[in-house]
Amino acid sequence: MQVHEVMTRNVECVRPGDTLQQAARKMRDLNVGPLPVCGDNDRLVGMLTDRDIVVRAVAEGWDARSKKVSDVMTPDIVYIFEDQDVDEAARMMRERQIRRLVALNRDKRLVGIVSLGDLAVETGDRDLAGKTLEHVSEPAGAGAGR
Repeated sequence: MQVHEVMTRNVECVRPGDTLQQAARKMRDLNVGPLPVCGDNDRLVGMLTDRDIVVRAVAEGWDARSKKVSDVMTPDIVYIFEDQDVDEAARMMRERQIRRLVALNRDKRLVGIVSLGDLAVETGDRDLAGKTLEHVSEPAGAGAGR
């Protein structure tokens, strides 16, 4: 089964120049924690999570009405291509201890997000989802030496 068969499509982005308040409102309205950050032509330039806003901005006392997404986003993006196998997505999630991956087409344009929940529900493979969740939930470094 390929990623495009299980991913969530029509994912919305924020822009690097948007304020953190605009991004937080979008997260609230969409009921999501992560948002891809897209530059020109829907090219992915980063990820922003609700945790990024809290830990990197609010905790520092920054004004969410003036600080930009680019000030706190994570520029290093882990992604998968939509035509790759879901087993590969699960492996990447386990290795990187992440719960979701952005999915790109071969032109490297954003086409969706595949989450741990997508693996569990859409594939029907409880072993794949369970094994992935187990590794994602391990404290960092706990699997060292295996």
